[in-house]
Amino acid sequence: MTGKPASDRFITGFLAGLLLPVVVFFVVYLFTGDGMSLKEYTERILSRNILSHTISLCVFPNIVIFLIFNRSDRLMSARGVLGVTILWAIAVFAVKLF
Repeated sequence: MTGKPASDRFITGFLAGLLLPVVVFFVVYLFTGDGMSLKEYTERILSRNILSHTISLCVFPNIVIFLIFNRSDRLMSARGVLGVTILWAIAVFAVKLF
C-alpha cells in the first residue's frame, strides 16, 4: 500500500472532467431555458452559433475539480481531468474551425 487514496486514478479524473460539463450544461439550461424543451434549447444554441461558447462555459468548472484533486495530492485524478479538458478544448477548436 502506497498511502494513496483509492480514488487517485486517471479514470476517476477523466470521468469527473467528462461528466461535470454535462451537469453544468443542464444547470445552465434549467436557469436559461425559459420553458423550452431541451431539443429547442440546443437548436437555439446551434442557430445562434454559440456552441463553442457554451462548451467553454460548461468546461470551465473543470478547473475547480482539477485544483481539488491537485491540492489533495490525487495527481493521477488531476491528470485525468487535465486530459479530458484538453479533449474538450480540441472539441471547441473543431467547432470553431468547421
